[in-house]
Amino acid sequence: MDQPRRAFLETLLTTATPSGFEAAGQRHWIEYVEEFADEVRTDAYGNAVAVLEGGEPAVALAGHSDEIGFMVRDIEDSGAIRMTAIGGADRTISKGQHVRIHTDDGPVPGVIGQTAIHMRDREDESIDDIDEQHIDIGVADADEAAELVERGDPITFEQTINDLENDRITARGLDNRIGVWAAAEGLRRAANADPDATVYAVSTVQEEVGLQGAKMVGFDLEPDVVVATDVTHATDAPGTPSGEKNGIELGDGPVVTRGSANHPRVVEAVREVAADADIDVQLQAAGSRTGTDADAFYTSRGGIPSLNLGVPNRYMHTPVEVLDLADLEATATLLGAFAAAAHEFEFAVDL
Repeated sequence: MDQPRRAFLETLLTTATPSGFEAAGQRHWIEYVEEFADEVRTDAYGNAVAVLEGGEPAVALAGHSDEIGFMVRDIEDSGAIRMTAIGGADRTISKGQHVRIHTDDGPVPGVIGQTAIHMRDREDESIDDIDEQHIDIGVADADEAAELVERGDPITFEQTINDLENDRITARGLDNRIGVWAAAEGLRRAANADPDATVYAVSTVQEEVGLQGAKMVGFDLEPDVVVATDVTHATDAPGTPSGEKNGIELGDGPVVTRGSANHPRVVEAVREVAADADIDVQLQAAGSRTGTDADAFYTSRGGIPSLNLGVPNRYMHTPVEVLDLADLEATATLLGAFAAAAHEFEFAVDL
């Protein structure tokens, strides 16, 4: 990955964007796509759409900008902060973590407390729910805490990005800042190909709390076809239950999902484009739902042909998510190539 692309990715990853609080990340995304889009527009909740003007069809390349996190729920007399989850936060990994409480006056550092192993009941290894856990920001009482934070302030784990071996990275919130990176990069690469189609890059909000931004954008934009890029589970790491194995591995390329929301003609078209571009793809089954924005897009209006394109990801919804940068680059290349070739396909089921 070249330096400008890596810098854009790191900017997205180091900007806190818990669901409902995506504005700072969306501003960075807009600043990036403005350089090659014909127009960028936003809606009342902060969904952002970059437009590359052309003819038919209208192709949307989408990702969601938000990440999971927490929120200040209450402040106890002692000054301890009680919290509630934003999205699918994992109670099993939150204790003992460094966090940042994002206030109007800037971030306030803290830690999610964990009773020392010496003092715990060794026969009781139950895990507290998130609403039973607390954040220590070092204050003496509630009055001191209230001068720094207030109810409703969002919270994220402290950010760390590390390069691993074999061009792999680990970070918090790869789910799904990598999706909006890929959508922006897909648009840039499509622009270089001068496509016949109209191409939209879309950065949605509030996916982690019910696909809400995609519902808004799908209704308002009404494209002819949508490819929603999100992370998907790579099950090649030790500890994956055998019943959850899906055959997806890091480094083996983007993942084309089949079934449920995934329109068969879009699946065929993306696979054909990938083969023509010599891009290896993996296949994934979605019997009922994808759990991504594709589930919202495909039922918008009278139905929008949609596809969930996945980037393999280990340890999803933890502060140590891992992906292979080659998979991410290939995803962006595939998105750009699909947008450039979309005018060659019909997106309707043959009956």
